[in-house]
Amino acid sequence: MAAETVMLYPNIFHDAPASLDRARDFLVVSGPSDYFPPLGASVVLLSAVATVLTWRHRRLRLWIVAAAAVFVACEFLFSVVFFWPRNEIMFVDPTGTHPPEYLRQVAREFVAGHWVRLVGGAVTAALAFTALLGWARDTAPASRDTAAPAPDTGTAVRDAVTPGRSGGSGG
Repeated sequence: MAAETVMLYPNIFHDAPASLDRARDFLVVSGPSDYFPPLGASVVLLSAVATVLTWRHRRLRLWIVAAAAVFVACEFLFSVVFFWPRNEIMFVDPTGTHPPEYLRQVAREFVAGHWVRLVGGAVTAALAFTALLGWARDTAPASRDTAAPAPDTGTAVRDAVTPGRSGGSGG
């Protein structure tokens, strides 16, 4: 999403409707609609698999389920409701169907809505990464440090300077 935001969107939406026509010409062979639906479906499927595999770890499960819920809400449901109709208007409807000012408005709405989707992706990534860190911490082998613990020098110093505390003065 970040790459699409900085590489494609400035070119696609900077001068609607002319830039939308250029985008149609450029995205003939392959475009976001060819890439993101399979990617999104695989993320949802892998989220379900991760949930099943970590089900016995309640704390991890909550992070994974939260990440999946944010992803589905912001990337799938929001896209279906908000972006798909605008994609139809800008890229599927025949050129000339909509007045230029309406296309500019739809392009502005699309770009503004995209920030919601981008923030949702960042929240999803943060939640999933938090789950990963929790899993790594829970499954990492215990430290096997064989070195002897350092002596408590604070007690020895205190005993040496406090009369009656050391075993040498019969007090």
